[in-house]
Amino acid sequence: MNSYAITTGLIVAAAAAVLAGAAPALAHHSGAMFDSDKQITLNGTVREFQYTNPHSWIQVVVPGQSGKNTEWSIETAAPIVLIRAGIKKTAFMPGDKVAVRVHPMKDGTPGGSLIDAKKEDGTVISLRGPGIN
Repeated sequence: MNSYAITTGLIVAAAAAVLAGAAPALAHHSGAMFDSDKQITLNGTVREFQYTNPHSWIQVVVPGQSGKNTEWSIETAAPIVLIRAGIKKTAFMPGDKVAVRVHPMKDGTPGGSLIDAKKEDGTVISLRGPGIN
């Protein structure tokens, strides 16, 4: 076997390994659990903002009509995406009052995918950039 054939074979094998490794990552980033045809607005209080990879999370406590609070887990993007949209790790602080628009979970559990959020002072936080909704 000549060196060209060996080199070509190694390149093909390396490319196949990279593509095989990428498949789980693509599956992980599915939004299939969210109902993208629905939008709901949650009015509540931020309990925690988890500025983490691979996704950041906003934990929002929402009072129910019965007086019982429900904690919602709102998924958003990785910190690098948030930074590019002007969203810092201090954007949501515990105790902040927010109106959060989300695509809710299809199965009805208290969670969703962030569309945007409006803070009590009128500041709109969106992945599309500061003040854009």
